[in-house]
Amino acid sequence: VEAGFSFHHSGDDYLMMTHQLIESAIVPAYASHYIGVGGVVVNGDNQLLVVREKRGGPSRPSSYKLPGGAVHAGEHLTDGVVREVLEETGIRTRFDALVCLRNLHGYRHGKSDIYFVCRLEPLSKQIFIQAEEIEECLWMPLDQYLSSESVNPFNKRIVRASMESPGVVPTSIDGHRDPDQVEIFMPSSGQ
Repeated sequence: VEAGFSFHHSGDDYLMMTHQLIESAIVPAYASHYIGVGGVVVNGDNQLLVVREKRGGPSRPSSYKLPGGAVHAGEHLTDGVVREVLEETGIRTRFDALVCLRNLHGYRHGKSDIYFVCRLEPLSKQIFIQAEEIEECLWMPLDQYLSSESVNPFNKRIVRASMESPGVVPTSIDGHRDPDQVEIFMPSSGQ
């Protein structure tokens, strides 16, 4: 710091500092966003898979929401949402489409949050709750969820969007998704 270096970021085993030697040189900022995913899973009985987290409190009571969480470093959205739903609920799913996203600023530690909502097809029915994080998990009738007072209006809106949107699906440029490819391309339905 005394030599003119500024803190940039750190990892588990290092601390990165930078020093701009040329005034117009650009040193890109480090990560500025969290990336989260939520899964809209509706079964053949028109029931939505929902969770109620253990955290909450008097100022922010826990309400029913979509299962989901943070995408891991190096993980595709499609894999992250399937993993998160399985971890929290025990329900195996298959990715169908990305249906909407939300960008929120002023999130944890002053960072922004990008939350991707994905429609998933259920491959199993029996729920196995992630006890450390989830208070309750159930298949709730879709109409009940959309009319419930204990559901945040934002959550109702994204579930409605997932029902109305054809969404976008992953593909590669040649039309075949390689599970090991680094990039997943998600064109709109008109492209």
